[in-house]
Amino acid sequence: MTYRGSCLCGQVIYEVEGTFESFFLCHCKHCQKDTGSAHGANLFSTKAKLHWRSGEDKVKTFVLSGTRHAKSFCQDCGSALPGLQMDGQLLVVPAGSVDGDVDLRPDAHLFCSSRAAWDQNLEALKKFETFPS
Repeated sequence: MTYRGSCLCGQVIYEVEGTFESFFLCHCKHCQKDTGSAHGANLFSTKAKLHWRSGEDKVKTFVLSGTRHAKSFCQDCGSALPGLQMDGQLLVVPAGSVDGDVDLRPDAHLFCSSRAAWDQNLEALKKFETFPS
């Protein structure tokens, strides 16, 4: 399986060859801060290979001191990008950075004790196909 992805400005393009072992929605405070949302949505693999097709020099990685938390991103547009963690043993791919459909469903919610209070029963909200007018 090959997945392709990119950043918002299009300068960084990557491919991942292989499969993902898990897909988690993480509600920890670190993921809330670095996504600006209720949770991070990340694909994980210990076997897949990451290949940068363009813009590798634009990729920066921030590691939160004293934690295992890391975030790779485009230095120009700030989009979350794949990164190797745990001394290169774990590939973490932000699901939203994948171009096209991801053929997986999330396996679980993590760190639910930190879940944002407003992130409850969202299915009941109004739905719009585009920005409401």
